[in-house]
Amino acid sequence: MDNAVITALVQRRSVRAYMPEQITDDELKTVLEAGTWAPTGMGRQDPWIVAVQNPELLKKLSRMNAAFLGVDSDPFYGAPTYVLVFGSDPAVWKNSVQDGSLVLGNMMNAAHAIGLGSCWINREREMFATEEGKSLMKEFGLPDGLIGIGALALGYPTAAPRDPKPRKENYYRIVK
Repeated sequence: MDNAVITALVQRRSVRAYMPEQITDDELKTVLEAGTWAPTGMGRQDPWIVAVQNPELLKKLSRMNAAFLGVDSDPFYGAPTYVLVFGSDPAVWKNSVQDGSLVLGNMMNAAHAIGLGSCWINREREMFATEEGKSLMKEFGLPDGLIGIGALALGYPTAAPRDPKPRKENYYRIVK
């Protein structure tokens, strides 16, 4: 089936090397807005999105994430923008992680559609469960009781992405 949306979904790849040049405000707003249109359980719109471009804060977030990964390198691959997604504690809203994951997916696909690169970054749950992380959430103006769900490294890719791995055999089933 020839369709621009399907083609974009098939061609999107995670990017792990970024130019230092900051993305434009319009590009950032386009990606963030796409995240707000992700489906959420019962239309609750539970996730919270925080885009970070402040260089000192980027360094702090990279350091925090690297500590949980057990490395000294930058887990955000030098991206000039990080997009953090938060949601309610799953004990409060059972679809929190799923809702936030859909927001991240929408933003990755939107980024690709406008020529940006992105990569899902893990360990935000651990990062924002710390006292340092909770303090940052307060600085971001977020309500109490949220957890980190995931983040995106976002920026202009330094190179074209690699070819995709072949899809595994029998990936899906059709039951009629």
